[in-house]
Amino acid sequence: MTPIEPLRRTYTHARQAFLAAADDVGAEVTTDVHPLDGPAGEELAVDVAWTGPRAAQRVLLVVSATHGVEGFAGSALQSHWLAHHVVDQPDDVAVVHVHAFNPYGFAWVRRVNEDNVDLNRNFVDWDHPPPTNADYGRLADALVPERWDDESRGAAVRVLAEATAEFGMAGMQQVVSGGQYDHPTGIFYGGAGPVWSHRWLRGWAADTLSGVAHLGVVDLHTGLGPWGHGELISHEHAGSPGYQRATAWWDEVRSQLDGESVSASLTGDWLGVVGQLAPNAEITAAALEFGTVDTLTVLDALRADAWLHAHGDPRSPDATEIRAQLRAAFADDDPAWLEALWERFAWVAERALTNLTDVRTPSTR
Repeated sequence: MTPIEPLRRTYTHARQAFLAAADDVGAEVTTDVHPLDGPAGEELAVDVAWTGPRAAQRVLLVVSATHGVEGFAGSALQSHWLAHHVVDQPDDVAVVHVHAFNPYGFAWVRRVNEDNVDLNRNFVDWDHPPPTNADYGRLADALVPERWDDESRGAAVRVLAEATAEFGMAGMQQVVSGGQYDHPTGIFYGGAGPVWSHRWLRGWAADTLSGVAHLGVVDLHTGLGPWGHGELISHEHAGSPGYQRATAWWDEVRSQLDGESVSASLTGDWLGVVGQLAPNAEITAAALEFGTVDTLTVLDALRADAWLHAHGDPRSPDATEIRAQLRAAFADDDPAWLEALWERFAWVAERALTNLTDVRTPSTR
């Protein structure tokens, strides 16, 4: 087995490695350029590499960087698969890699996009008012204070500790990370309408996935759970047909809606609307979440990043330190961590391809 290469240091380096791997295997690559630039003025884009039959009715879709900074790991897995495992792909199944769904967040080393929006809170029904989260509002000023100094942070920690005692750890996770739509500079903000990446996905899917009969989806994430462990998270309730298919494919899948998962129950995650993206397909989908550091360390990094972009200077010396803090919370440069991720991802992809190959009857969805 060829060892996986270390995580790239920047979005640009990761993108170059991905495009080179795709080119080497003759993948069909499409690129949609983001309207904004990266921190060094570099081009940002969503790059899609398609291997296998262009008219395939059985497709495995792998997505990285839904949460920008989490793309360091996701990109490495995608590039390694393209470089060394395209030969494992069945002849009649297409594998489609969406590289950097949120390229702005990836380049700027943020979890959110250019609007401070968490893409996995942005896919609500915007024809109706978004959900409310009044409990988040009680904590908004403590979560992202105006000053990021010892005094202000200490006061905020006391407020958050009192809230944790009130809600419990699981309840606090739900309040803070489930999604909120009233505090644009806060964390886990869902936005005020469909953002650029949201609109891109719907347009791309309409052009690409309408003829697919059987679709497997793996959305790559980091930041929750035990170090190096990859939990498969379903966006559906346990017992639903999609959940049952995912369990048949991968054995152990946990529903975030039913509180089985390391994730809170999310409002507006994109896997929740995947049926709209491929309306003619039978869909088997999961987020693959890899653990890094403990939850409080992750939360502190997210709060620091939100403060920096709400009240600080993203190009100041503080920004370098906070950016490094956030990267460390979502991307571990220890080779053992990345090898653990690769082993898990390779197994998940192999099981998905095997099950897609075994599907021979038209979809009845």
